[in-house]
Amino acid sequence: MSSRRARTTLTLLALASVCAAFPLAQQPPPAQQPPVQEPAAPQQRLRSGVDLVPLNVTVMEGTKYIGDLTEADFEVFEDGAKQTLSFFSRMQQPLALAILLDTSASMNERLSTAQEAAIGFARRMQKQDVIEVIDFDSQVRILQSFTNDAAALEKAIRNTDVNGSTSLYNAIYISLKELKKIKANSAADIRRQAIVVLSDGDDTSSLVPYEEVLDLAKRSETSIYAIGLRPQGSYRSEFKEAEFVLKQLSQETGGRAYFVQTAAELPKIYEQISDELANQYALAYSSRNPMRNGAWRRIVVRVNRPGLVARTRQGYYGPETAR
Repeated sequence: MSSRRARTTLTLLALASVCAAFPLAQQPPPAQQPPVQEPAAPQQRLRSGVDLVPLNVTVMEGTKYIGDLTEADFEVFEDGAKQTLSFFSRMQQPLALAILLDTSASMNERLSTAQEAAIGFARRMQKQDVIEVIDFDSQVRILQSFTNDAAALEKAIRNTDVNGSTSLYNAIYISLKELKKIKANSAADIRRQAIVVLSDGDDTSSLVPYEEVLDLAKRSETSIYAIGLRPQGSYRSEFKEAEFVLKQLSQETGGRAYFVQTAAELPKIYEQISDELANQYALAYSSRNPMRNGAWRRIVVRVNRPGLVARTRQGYYGPETAR
């Protein structure tokens, strides 16, 4: 077994229990992280509260990000009923970000290019952000737990190598669970959450079913950005399901899906995702719906300037009365 395989590994046998209780293998303690640096200028912080619905909103005019809107420019609707915003900010909240890399056998000739693109993406993140690196083939490995240590992140990405089949669903499920563990001890610790996943084929070896992954994603506050690297040669037909999955996960969570033909296009795509994460509005409202039945609630965000399109997660599950 290579030194890389000696890293934190979730075998398929272990994942049988993941579906029920998700007991993750113990990780070696991460390197001491430097204190998160707060912006010099004071800014409004999103404070969590009972039934508060937070939204990360991207506004575009064609391919251009629009960053000069005010609170009055937005309208938020839940199941068709207009809501009143209780929080609005153009200042970027820090990120907790998971980078997922497909290292299945079909990535053999394109992995080095994908590594460099992911490293460039990690370097563009802000000092306040923390990033986790996960790779997946027939197994899922957390190569680097959340940190803002650029050298550690680069080392983890470079240590990926190809092997086996594709457990895409397992990887996304695990990353969502990992992000859920990040707790804010104060309002200043609240972070946006995002996953950026690169894959080049259909899932072939996950034990977690897609329906369970989709449900977990919809219950999270995590935006999923998906990069579909279309397979080449004999693997070309193995992408129809992956394309549907990556599009749906991105659409439901307010992220975006990108599809490219060659690995040479990856740096540009990662740059576009970085730009989007740096140009989002933070909104929140307290729902006017008094029901506590756990039902799905559809969210629509509109902007009152012509030609602008707002994108955010499509909804959330309402609160339930404790039994």
